[in-house]
Amino acid sequence: MPKIAARFSVSHKMVQKLKYQWRDLGTLEPQTHKVGRKRLLSDKQCKRLDQLVRDDSSLTLEQLRSKLRVKCCLKTIWMELHRQGHTHKKSRCMPANKSEVTSKNEG
Repeated sequence: MPKIAARFSVSHKMVQKLKYQWRDLGTLEPQTHKVGRKRLLSDKQCKRLDQLVRDDSSLTLEQLRSKLRVKCCLKTIWMELHRQGHTHKKSRCMPANKSEVTSKNEG
């Protein structure tokens, strides 16, 4: 194995790792590992959350959590909404209110 490592300019441990990987998995493809905590919401719940927001975008995080019937913190709901691309910003598509003065310019 040291000759193989020298030939490919890798460490002896790398060659050993690939040997064991070939033996155990039958492939030399890079193995990606899912790290970190698993997501709390299932795919079905994520789709339901998306539909709830599309139906009524004025729902609060607490209301969304209660409609989903899940036990999680509000940040979990917020993070999933963020992953789905939902925002909480006001829409600037509406025309300005012309009937009332909303602010005074004092000067």
